[in-house]
Amino acid sequence: MMSLPPGAAPLFAAVVIGTVACWPVSQARSETCSLQADHAGLTFPIDKVDADWTCRLQPVVDDYTTANKIGPVRTALTETLYTYLLDRPPTAAALINRLDLGLYKSEIRGPGLYWGDDGEGTQGLVHLVYHDRSSRIYYLEGTHHSRLLPSLTGKAVVLLRTKVVREPEGTESMDTTMVSYMKVDNRFVSGVLSLLRPLIGSTVEKKLAKGLDTVNRLGVEMRRHPDRVLSEAMDPPALDAADVAFLQRALADPAQVPGRPHDGMVP
Repeated sequence: MMSLPPGAAPLFAAVVIGTVACWPVSQARSETCSLQADHAGLTFPIDKVDADWTCRLQPVVDDYTTANKIGPVRTALTETLYTYLLDRPPTAAALINRLDLGLYKSEIRGPGLYWGDDGEGTQGLVHLVYHDRSSRIYYLEGTHHSRLLPSLTGKAVVLLRTKVVREPEGTESMDTTMVSYMKVDNRFVSGVLSLLRPLIGSTVEKKLAKGLDTVNRLGVEMRRHPDRVLSEAMDPPALDAADVAFLQRALADPAQVPGRPHDGMVP
């Protein structure tokens, strides 16, 4: 089981999908591999994924250990803030830690590649395979250690769908739906998979739900206490100057702060 990007959370009530066989399927093909485009009632632009990545995603999706769907979950962030944090997991993790909302850690390891640790036994590498304004596809490789399960290694594919919504008070929020497939690599676990699958599925579900809840709590904190968020961002050692400057602008946006007039239209 792998953790999601702390800003994602990639990080979004949980609904378990017991089987994928009954979901509608349409195919997007690479030269040697094919991958369904429809997942839990959502269609993702799989046809835009590079052929090499399609071949890496397919074994996880086609031979998953667990499949989960969560959402849509409401997050108290404007599209601008939400996207900025999704694009910068280390910044999101730093804010979550400084505001005492979690123990996430994240580091940039290359273009579209991040290392993440949720502070609760799960860590690994997160590859951003594809993204556009409303969809993201991630490939994860990692490990999980806990008292309830044997140490696990595995891979995951996470598909993210976001939508801008307008709250009654005029603020802007984001609805996020997440579909995930996880495949365990351990030979021992594979031998007793039928016994462990319910427990593994429950653990993955809780991880995903907690990630999304943490992101929402960050958004609520930004909405209610923007000055505190800025103070923590600038507390030595301060976040990158570009991050601080962005937060100063974004937290003053009328779409983020309740009670301020906002004439903009939701895209």
